[in-house]
Parts: sequence; structure tokens; C-alpha cells
Amino acid sequence: MHHAAFGVDLLRAPTNVVLAPVFLVTRLTAIVARALRFDKVAHWLSRRKILFETTTSRQVANATTAFIAHLNSLGLGVAAPPDVVERKVADYAGVRNAVGEIMTTIVVLIVGYMFFRTATPGVISLAEPVAQLRAQSTAIEQFPLGQGLGRMYYEVFPTVLAPWQVVTTGVVLLMLTSIVTTFAGVVADPIQVLTGTHRRRLMNLLRRLDADQIESSGLAREHVAARLSDFSDMALGLWRMLRG
Repeated sequence: MHHAAFGVDLLRAPTNVVLAPVFLVTRLTAIVARALRFDKVAHWLSRRKILFETTTSRQVANATTAFIAHLNSLGLGVAAPPDVVERKVADYAGVRNAVGEIMTTIVVLIVGYMFFRTATPGVISLAEPVAQLRAQSTAIEQFPLGQGLGRMYYEVFPTVLAPWQVVTTGVVLLMLTSIVTTFAGVVADPIQVLTGTHRRRLMNLLRRLDADQIESSGLAREHVAARLSDFSDMALGLWRMLRG
């Protein structure tokens, strides 16, 4: 299934990462609006399509819809009308975007710990140590008295990074992590199958549809977890900047 990610998905997946905070804000606003009994506002917000549908997610949605249609043919169908089923299935498939981001965060954390022995929950916190390592290596190679003395010198007097070096490194890392996000399902899907996560998520979808919860504006915890990693990344980057 994941071969479908080659192609336009290489652009859609990174774009979805950028749009994910907007998606979270609209869904949280819908929840608040419903709690305040602004049902029309909540209804409108919960139906906004913020994220692009990737080819891989479309395959998941089509398979899920076919499964529900099979249940209907057996007389075990759900109570929700077809248009609601279509929308809820699209939301269900869209969770893959958040799972891909979570998987990417785990990869970045592992890389940060392995190479820098520090917490790096995202590109912001990883960009500075990678830029520092690159600048240090370049300075050692160009040291006029040789690399051996250069290593000793820059151990005492580390190179000073220019802001553009950190920004450029961050852009390159963002491009690399977007590719990881696009194909994160290659690793994430087998893990979710083994742990029963896919089955539980599908059964929850069927229960909600069978209960005809068509106006629910709930937010999948995967979306929240993905955004929490972003907030922690920004907070850590700000703390390191203030610390100097």
C-alpha cells in the first residue's frame, strides 16, 4: 500500500504537517463552540477540510468504506447516514497524518540522543546542535595548523553560529523529516497491527457510527499528541535560546 506515497504525497504530507496546527485550532474551537451551545458554529467548523487527502489515506478510507458496506450487506450496518459515514471515515483515515508526525518525532528524538545526548522533540531543537556540529567540523578542517590542533583549539573555543546557519540547517532538516513523515506508516502500521491499535480504532469508529453520533466534534488523541510534541519543541528551543 505504501508505494502509493511516491508521487504527489511527497508534497501533500509536508503540507499537512504545516496545516496540522490550523486543523487542531478549528477542531478545538468546534468543541468549545458546542460546549457553549453555538451548534451552528461548531457544525460549520467541524466540517472544514483543512488537511489534504493523501493517496495512501484515500486507500485506507476506501478499504474502510468497503468494510462498512460489507457489514451493511450482512445486516450489521451502522445507524449513521451515508454522508456522515463518508465524513467520519475521512477523519479516521486522516489520523494517519498525526501518527506519521508522532513517528517522525520519535525518530528525531532517537537521533538527538544518539548523536548529541540531548532531548530533540522536533526540528527546532535539533537544528542548532546539527548546525553547531557542521560548523565545528568545517572549522577544524580549515584550521591552518592542522586538524589535530584544530580539534584541540575548538574544544576550548567553540565556533560561533550565525543565525542564518541555524535557519538553513532547520530548513534542510524539515525537508528530510517531511520524507520520513510521508513513509512513517511503513514502520507505524505493523506496530499498530501488533499492538491492536488499528483494530481498536476501527471498532471505536463503528461504535460511534452505530450510535449515530453524527454531531460529535471530538478530537483524536493522536492529533493532540502530535501537537504536544510541537509545543515542547518550541518551548525547548526558546529555553535554550534564553539560556544562551
